[in-house]
Amino acid sequence: MTKRIVITGTDTGIGKTVFSAGLAGLLDGFYWKPVQSGLDGETDSEVVERLAGLPKGRVLPEGYRLKEPLSPHRSAELDGVAIDVAELSLPDLPGPIVIEGAGGLMVPLNRRTKFIDIFAQWRMPVILCARTTLGTINHTLLSIEALRARSIPLIGIAFIGDEVADTQRTIVEFSGARQLGRLPHIDPLTSETLRDAMVAGFDLALIPGGE
Repeated sequence: MTKRIVITGTDTGIGKTVFSAGLAGLLDGFYWKPVQSGLDGETDSEVVERLAGLPKGRVLPEGYRLKEPLSPHRSAELDGVAIDVAELSLPDLPGPIVIEGAGGLMVPLNRRTKFIDIFAQWRMPVILCARTTLGTINHTLLSIEALRARSIPLIGIAFIGDEVADTQRTIVEFSGARQLGRLPHIDPLTSETLRDAMVAGFDLALIPGGE
């Protein structure tokens, strides 16, 4: 079975798309964003196409493309679309697949189902992306508790941002989760600088399919 890794976050706008691009590139795999909310400007899939350095065709089409940059459930309603979670499934592909959720775990897909519900059905291992800034201890520990309450396998935490050693240590000690590494803010952000930062910041041996 192809390795499938779900990337989720403690919040929106924390940099998990950049992390997803870097991971998909290092794994020489595929990338899939099941639901894209917001089509003005560069979409997450387009960001990954630009940054991951993957061959053409490795970034898969989104299951749903919604116009407004809102929670998927509301964006779909405004577009007159009903998100059918049964359609959010992937074929087996010849390589690792990095699957990126939208925002945090509790983001609704429709009026009945949240992303975390889909993750629980998929039973795929999850990497949780977390900020290093103020507020992250609460958000990260709550997210880990939510994953464990649903028996969703957690590979570990990918911290994003400047190093805040005590915060990172506190999260790891209270949760018992593995710290996979840290992705700093990158300027300029290119496929080359992202790859260098991923190699420097993460040990792929800790990630299934990355050995």
